[in-house]
Amino acid sequence: MSTAPETAAPALIERAGIEIIPESDRTAKPRDLFWPWFAANVSVFGLSYGSFVLGFGISFWQATLVSVIGIVVSFFLCGLIAIAGKRGSAPTMVLSRAAFGVHGQKVPGIVSWLTSIGWETFLAIMAVLATATVITQLGGDGDSIALKITATIIVAALIVAASVLGYHTIMKMQSVLTWITGAVTILYVILAIPHVDLAAVMAHPDGNIGKVIGALVMVMTGFGLGWINIAADWSRYQKRTASDGAIVFWNTFGGAIAPVILVVFGLLLAGSDDKLMEAVGNDPIGALAAILPIWVLVPFLLTAVLALVSGAVLGIYSSGLTLLSLGIRIPRPSAAAIDGLILTAGTIWVVFFAEDFLGPFQSFLITLGVPLAAWAGILIADILRRKKVYDDDALFDANGRYGAWDWTSILTMVVTSVIGWGLVVNLFAEDAAWNNWQGYLLFLFGGEDSVWAGANLGVFFALVLSFLVTWFARAGKIRRQEQA
Repeated sequence: MSTAPETAAPALIERAGIEIIPESDRTAKPRDLFWPWFAANVSVFGLSYGSFVLGFGISFWQATLVSVIGIVVSFFLCGLIAIAGKRGSAPTMVLSRAAFGVHGQKVPGIVSWLTSIGWETFLAIMAVLATATVITQLGGDGDSIALKITATIIVAALIVAASVLGYHTIMKMQSVLTWITGAVTILYVILAIPHVDLAAVMAHPDGNIGKVIGALVMVMTGFGLGWINIAADWSRYQKRTASDGAIVFWNTFGGAIAPVILVVFGLLLAGSDDKLMEAVGNDPIGALAAILPIWVLVPFLLTAVLALVSGAVLGIYSSGLTLLSLGIRIPRPSAAAIDGLILTAGTIWVVFFAEDFLGPFQSFLITLGVPLAAWAGILIADILRRKKVYDDDALFDANGRYGAWDWTSILTMVVTSVIGWGLVVNLFAEDAAWNNWQGYLLFLFGGEDSVWAGANLGVFFALVLSFLVTWFARAGKIRRQEQA
């Protein structure tokens, strides 16, 4: 069966897994998409990207242009993927079967699962480190093992509990967190304005085109492309009669509006103070808290942690769905719980044993960003080529119209990923030496000493090439599938 049993009202724990959401449960409106995307991206962590972007050696105006374009375009791509959720009423990776085949989908599914696990663990780590730093600012012992253990347990418990309860609980939680985190973030901006030194900000010189594109890729992978593999998970409760344009708009607007404001203000802060820009690289939220008066540290800590938890909840909920799409036959709440255990273990390792994690994480992000961009290009082309809703039963039947393996899509993803990895470099060679194998095609652009070496062109190449190949190579097959 591909359809979940109908229920009169949402249960406390969402039981629906990767099956098709029944029509009676598709009651969400496009504007409802604003809440999860806004709440997950209004975190003050967005301010830290000001330091990361200026770290490429570009000016404030270049950084502002890069940030706005990168954030908006990357969430727009998420909006295109979200169209599939409305048309098919199933999770992103299940809908990906139409492009890759019922079994072939496991190839991008593994990449998706690793990306989600990485992101949610990263956000949990940030929440624990922020807690320790703010406690230190308040006069406590931020290095206390007991404190870090307690913070780890609380953060992990909040993330896992919400993700186990499922969609309806998360949507309600996000609508509440939006107001809380939004209000305190505005307060932070007001209090931090005196730390802005416009003369110092404007003194940052322009960077070359390679540095600008490198910053753009980092912004895109850090924001929208980091969520693109779960975009349809939150639109699967939409009515199939909902407007595609409305789905794209609310997804893009909800995801992009807060980061655009936060990153631009983060550019002003980082550009004003070199010490702050350097400190953000080790403990982003803790460094940002250091410029606040004591009386606001507690509400700042609570909202910063809640915002990070909010983002991690989306990730772990979707990583559980992805795990199910790979063929793991367990209930959805159990899948979320398993990913929660992995998240907790990863958080403990980094907080208590790892000497550095931000550099290796960003290196990991770019590396997985290449095949994820390739997958996204394929699925977006597939979605835009299709004119009809998906065949519900065929998404779960290897003998159905989508088949078991779509070798055109699989080979396209593999080839464009290989090309993409050849055009990116490990910008954190000392912290993540295991990733120094990339960049083998940069000789085509002048070698590793050229202005393009740090531009991470491979992400763009993988996205655009996979889109173009799919748009033309699979057009006939998609037409035949829809005529079947």
